[in-house]
Amino acid sequence: MKRKLNNKGKIIIISLLILVVCSVSAFLLIDNKGSKKDSKNNKEINNVKEEINEEPKVIKKVQIIDLDSNSRPYAVMINNIATVWGYQSGLQDAYLVYEIIVEGGYTRLMAVYKDKTLDRIGSVRSSRHYFLDYALENDAIYVHFGWSPQAEADMQTWGVNNINFMTYDGYARDRSINLATEHTAFTTTNNIMEGADYYGYRKTSEAKPLLNYSVDEIDLSNKEDAIVANKIFIGYSSSRNTSFEYDSELKVYKRFQNEQAQTDYVTGEQYTTKNIITYQVSNYTISGDGKGRQDINNIGNGEGYYITNGYAIPITWEKSSRSSKTIYKDKAGKEIIVNDGNTHIEIQPSGQNITIE
Repeated sequence: MKRKLNNKGKIIIISLLILVVCSVSAFLLIDNKGSKKDSKNNKEINNVKEEINEEPKVIKKVQIIDLDSNSRPYAVMINNIATVWGYQSGLQDAYLVYEIIVEGGYTRLMAVYKDKTLDRIGSVRSSRHYFLDYALENDAIYVHFGWSPQAEADMQTWGVNNINFMTYDGYARDRSINLATEHTAFTTTNNIMEGADYYGYRKTSEAKPLLNYSVDEIDLSNKEDAIVANKIFIGYSSSRNTSFEYDSELKVYKRFQNEQAQTDYVTGEQYTTKNIITYQVSNYTISGDGKGRQDINNIGNGEGYYITNGYAIPITWEKSSRSSKTIYKDKAGKEIIVNDGNTHIEIQPSGQNITIE
């Protein structure tokens, strides 16, 4: 015989059912939240794994000079008559080398260094006043052995920080090379830095580099106005020329003087350069000088070439004052960007022969 539930019994059963349903719902809710949390945690863990497995990013930096360094450059006057070819030292480590005409149809070089430690630089020769313009545009300490009257006066007028080996013993003579005394003075980085300390010169600089360097290789061949530049001939006088030949394997230009390979005395290796900037300025003999010393008209503007990696493009140059930077632009009016490497700046007398082929 079946018993019928009274109202009280029904209420108890319904309450139990409600309790069971609520318990199950709560469990499912908690489990769902846990799953979401686990999912989030798993995603975070996976992200960490991905970050750990990710290749570290390599930041490319210019190699020719440290753009983060505030070391002040120094510029050294380097002998360049035929007698010393084969005895010159340290030119390869200069990030800039200027070549300009001097008396007698010869040229002289000014090598600019930064953050280098060298045990032999030279041979060191005397100053000519227009080289000061290029020391000033690089905010460089200027190193020389003697000076012309014009250079002596201009150093005082312009307040050029200079180390003159006529008055400061920062050099050594190398008699073993059997050259005349004036060709035997060599210096070192340490000697130059000690000289800077002796005179109390600033050894840091906030000046930006003269040139804009690219960390990525620049290819001029795709420029509309580019021309092939495997051989470059730059005449300075009837008796003096500088030429370069492109080494496509090393992607540099080998340097020659009067068709003779120009080599370093210490390493025996031929000098090379990554970039060449060449342009012409007028020059003339200083009236009443008696020594045939020259002056040049290098304040103003003109045209020239930028050469790298087997090609050349026409450029313009502009220098507004002796201490201002020379600005080089392409034909579109944009400042040129040069390849990461050393640069030879060939400032050629107007009317002399230049060939690029």
